[in-house]
Amino acid sequence: MATFVLVPGAWHGAWCFEPLARQLRQHGHEAYPLTLTGLGARKHLLGASVNLDTHIDDVVNLLVDEDITDAVLVGHSYGGMVITGAADRLPERVAGLIYVDAFVPADGDSCWTLANDGVRDWYLRGVGTLGYATAPLPFLDPRATAHPLASLLQSIRLRGGLDQVRRRDYVYAELWEGETPFRPTYERLLDDPQWKVHALASTHNVMGNAPDELLKVALGSVSAG
Repeated sequence: MATFVLVPGAWHGAWCFEPLARQLRQHGHEAYPLTLTGLGARKHLLGASVNLDTHIDDVVNLLVDEDITDAVLVGHSYGGMVITGAADRLPERVAGLIYVDAFVPADGDSCWTLANDGVRDWYLRGVGTLGYATAPLPFLDPRATAHPLASLLQSIRLRGGLDQVRRRDYVYAELWEGETPFRPTYERLLDDPQWKVHALASTHNVMGNAPDELLKVALGSVSAG
């Protein structure tokens, strides 16, 4: 049995992964849906100092505190940045990575550099008088909260630990309205033997629109590992 650590994208909390977590537990696995610092139930911790490193620490600290050594890190959208950084820091505790319509950064990348103009506009549109957070988009779930802007702008620094992670899955959502920022990643990984790529007939909200297919990918990542 494996231990899944489920990391949401921008503006979201653990609630977006709770249904998948329940299904994984029903199959005998452990599952930890996370709310990152400054978001959701932890929105009282939002401040100018919350950045990508803060969110990577959220995952790293969970792995250490719970003594998890067989983690499958699952990251949606922005969460791909977070699971990349965590796996790079503690590769000995990570058995696999699943990117759910997510950014897959190289050293020096950020959400800002990997996003397209449409997504950058989303990031900036919600910056209010505080200046250090971007408000949730109007079409998101009512539970969505402001997201720390520094986490979207900070470049990731990698040390080479990712090379030790054997299993990598990428889930691509085909029904993004307009130009998806994830198509270049999807096309790049299709022919990479280190990756198993899945294209789903889903919007970006894969957890809500294609829950059965996402569960199948998650379970498959364990059986193939």
